[in-house]
Amino acid sequence: MKKILIGFLLLLSFSVLSACGQEKDNADAGEKKEINIGATSGPYADMVKKAIKPILEDKGYKVEVTEFTDYVQPNNALAEGSIDANLFQHKIYLESFAAQNNLELSELISVPTAPMGIYSNKFDSLEAITDGATIAIPNDPTNAARAFLILEEAGLIEIDSAADPLTVSDKDVTKNIKNLKFEPIEAAQLPRAVDSVDLSAVPGNFALAAKMNLLDSLQLENMLDQYRNRVVVNTKDLDTPFAKDIKAAVESAEFEKVIDEEFEGFGKPEWMK
Repeated sequence: MKKILIGFLLLLSFSVLSACGQEKDNADAGEKKEINIGATSGPYADMVKKAIKPILEDKGYKVEVTEFTDYVQPNNALAEGSIDANLFQHKIYLESFAAQNNLELSELISVPTAPMGIYSNKFDSLEAITDGATIAIPNDPTNAARAFLILEEAGLIEIDSAADPLTVSDKDVTKNIKNLKFEPIEAAQLPRAVDSVDLSAVPGNFALAAKMNLLDSLQLENMLDQYRNRVVVNTKDLDTPFAKDIKAAVESAEFEKVIDEEFEGFGKPEWMK
């Protein structure tokens, strides 16, 4: 009987210790105060450092920023757990990458994003563009669609109203008012193309990497929200306190003030307007 009683007491002790340990683990998980946010080097790493990190640190977080130089590792690092969130990609890329790599990733919130623009060293205005001018455009379908939409906004072409704005191509151009010649090239080469062709449709990230001023463009993109960059986390972390605090930081007046002062030309998402 004594042995049974001792055994019962030991079992009870282990149960209490296990429960306490579980409660501590849950508390630690809910009180995560050290986070690592990944971003591509350049404007989005700067955005994390200047506009998000200080706000989180005021809330008691210790924030590390990890910079990446490609568009694959930030999502892999997030899925593997070496970073807690990232900022570098738009909705279309996120959904495609997650599906292709079987990852459970979700967006927290969209942020101001550098828009694509039409640049020229030959013409100083849209009105000055001559008939038959050549424009370099991205050779990938997603960015090419954006280029055609900018040209339509600029009044240089007309696009079939039935065309999907996310997949517009030269086949959807119903009227080419200036008889523009389209020259598809790699997106990363578009900043250099400004020197060799009449016009170049340059995505914002490549323009900034080449030290181009967004406000020097002849026309900036009225960007669809699907193309704005997002803060992304693992889906399992969507409802965690740190994720909610990151979202609140981006929604704050302090964040918008930094954007207005240091990220001129960046297009704000619909929720900020």
